[in-house]
Amino acid sequence: MPGVLEGIRVLEFTQIIAGPFGAQNLADMGAHVIKVEPPEGEPWRLFSQFMPGESKTYQSLNRGKKSLVLKLQDPKAQEVVYRLLPTIDVVICNYRPDVPAKLGIDYETLRAIKPNLIYVDNTAWGRKGPWSHRPGYDIIAQAVSGLMGAEGKLTDAGAPGVVTSTAVADYTTGVAIAWGVCAALYHRERTGEGQLIETTLLWSALAVQGTSAMDLPLADELKYRKMERVEQLRAEKAPWSEILAAYQMGQIARVGNIYYRTYNTKDGAIAIGALSPTLWAKVRGAIPTDFLGMADPEYNPQDPAYLERCLEAVAGVEAQIREKNTDEWLQIFEQAGVPVGPVNFVEEAVQDPQVLENDMIVEVEHPLSGPQRHVAPMLRMSATPLAIQGPSPVLGADTEAIVSSAGYNADEIAALREAGVIN
Repeated sequence: MPGVLEGIRVLEFTQIIAGPFGAQNLADMGAHVIKVEPPEGEPWRLFSQFMPGESKTYQSLNRGKKSLVLKLQDPKAQEVVYRLLPTIDVVICNYRPDVPAKLGIDYETLRAIKPNLIYVDNTAWGRKGPWSHRPGYDIIAQAVSGLMGAEGKLTDAGAPGVVTSTAVADYTTGVAIAWGVCAALYHRERTGEGQLIETTLLWSALAVQGTSAMDLPLADELKYRKMERVEQLRAEKAPWSEILAAYQMGQIARVGNIYYRTYNTKDGAIAIGALSPTLWAKVRGAIPTDFLGMADPEYNPQDPAYLERCLEAVAGVEAQIREKNTDEWLQIFEQAGVPVGPVNFVEEAVQDPQVLENDMIVEVEHPLSGPQRHVAPMLRMSATPLAIQGPSPVLGADTEAIVSSAGYNADEIAALREAGVIN
């Protein structure tokens, strides 16, 4: 069955993670995605190459696409884009803010050629404000948005620790790109009107912190107090470790929490998630313990005596959990009706029967690097199934066919290649 975006053609001017992931999501939905790359390939091809021009990072973010090599600084390459544009529905761009206009691929230029064009302009910080023309990457968006500070990690040197498990701002922006394009295509189907879509790493990083970013004076007295203390410590030039401790003041995950957390077992670790009084009671019955912790109506971690009792009781629960193996605790908590799971590494997770039986992993064959396994498209649609459309493209493999489709004849293509405009 065809994908829901079959027949939609996307021209992608992106690199690294956010833009490529957004376009890859569209390819998984059946869109025909043409990725424009410079003659040497986009930077992610060159990061940790395992063979010339191929890296795992690139292959994981560009499956199902076609590769068009263009030296965009050359006006002849820009002309190729303009001749191709009438067949294109969507353009995705995530160059630095000042670059698209210099290359002649900005929204105003392209919509003059294709009035109903849908154009995604992804930047780090947005088009307005004092940072509008700054470049930016996920690590900086983590820092600026508060994600890094909220993570609560410290390096050995006492500096803030990065969220290293994944590029949170980049990947969430990739989802936003695909979401925006689908909505814009629906709008165009109804009205015939194209539009500009703006996404940013900063906005995405703020969006996934919705509760923390929200301000609610009636409920935020503690937040105001702790931020006053943070500002005071900043003014005093205090080390980050002290500032972080002040920021974490009163967090429920820190004191008396036996319900929503991880535990060490005899041979690994588990995570339990209990977020209701009913589940709290089930946790206490499964361990077992009489300690109420956060469920105590008189819960008061600000009282030193109460705090001492909490710490002692929590340590006792932790010791109980360490007495049994992971599998034993999984069975105990499952029988008690407590949400529970083992703490895995991703290499273990992709082998888990729950993952495999739900077809979350698929096999792909790459023409150069051979067999590989990918996470399947992250949603399932019954009438218009998503599917990986193929592996990532070999650099420039589709250039001649794409340029030919724009109306260039064999002699013109040879001249472009001789001039270094295409590969």
